[in-house]
Amino acid sequence: MANIGLYIELKDGKFKKSNREILSVAKKSGKDVHAVIFTNDIDTYLDELKGVKKVIQVKSDDLTYQPDLYADSMAAVIKEHNLEYFLGVFSAQARDLFPRITARVENAGLVNDCLALDLDNNVATRPVFAGKLLCDYKVEEDIRIFTLRPNVFQVEEAGDNAPEVVTLDLVNNGIKTKIVEIIKSESQKIDLQEAEVIVSGGRAMKSAENFSILEDLAKLLNAGVGASRAAVDSEFATYDMQVGQTGKVVNPKLYIACGISGAIQHFVGMKTSKVIVAINKDEEAPIFKKADYGIVGDLFEVIPLLKKELEAVL
Repeated sequence: MANIGLYIELKDGKFKKSNREILSVAKKSGKDVHAVIFTNDIDTYLDELKGVKKVIQVKSDDLTYQPDLYADSMAAVIKEHNLEYFLGVFSAQARDLFPRITARVENAGLVNDCLALDLDNNVATRPVFAGKLLCDYKVEEDIRIFTLRPNVFQVEEAGDNAPEVVTLDLVNNGIKTKIVEIIKSESQKIDLQEAEVIVSGGRAMKSAENFSILEDLAKLLNAGVGASRAAVDSEFATYDMQVGQTGKVVNPKLYIACGISGAIQHFVGMKTSKVIVAINKDEEAPIFKKADYGIVGDLFEVIPLLKKELEAVL
């Protein structure tokens, strides 16, 4: 039986919910699942990792993300445990890390941002040409490495069996590239790429202060707050909020676009949302052709009414 490995990504020490998706994909494959996690406190995460055959705990006095150290460590794990497949969540960190892992592993191939994965035939589906097409990639290398887009794959039950835990010291073959500082956003409380609901604003928000009405709505829905490039360029919102071709690609269950025209550059960043609701006073706005539900009206009138109705039922 083939072995499949997973990189369990933590954010500020917390288990990302999108890890459950790659765990489910791996378990459904019927292969022996090996989960790699960088932590000195493995007990915190063992309940989430039930049903996995083996957990590989990477330990160090300093586990601050450094791409060379993480890539060297995972390349060593892939070799030592004969992992023929290796999966991760398609995140900002994965964009930096997984090409480095692939370069360090002999005869390995990588497909990023997968929307579908057929491990029996080694075929992955991902968007190309700014999301205009979906392309199937067959990986013929001996080691197949994939990152999966969050909120796409169904989450299964964790399982009952406690995994075997083995420990590994962080591999240090020297650092060529060092991350000196990570500046955290002050605006984002919910990671847009993990959010199940997103409320986004465009240039029609008119000012940064007006984004507060979106934030109030987002609190009710436990949603992230996004923005179009036009809103970011107008300095109404920060870049980490930008959704679109030059921002973040998101895939929530519900995307509420407020005062966003629906230009293709924005649409490619949220087109896979399960349900799209558009609020715009221009009935000819392109967003209405792409939305599941549309409200023609002034967002400054519609959003307070929507908030009032939601408060009555939530």
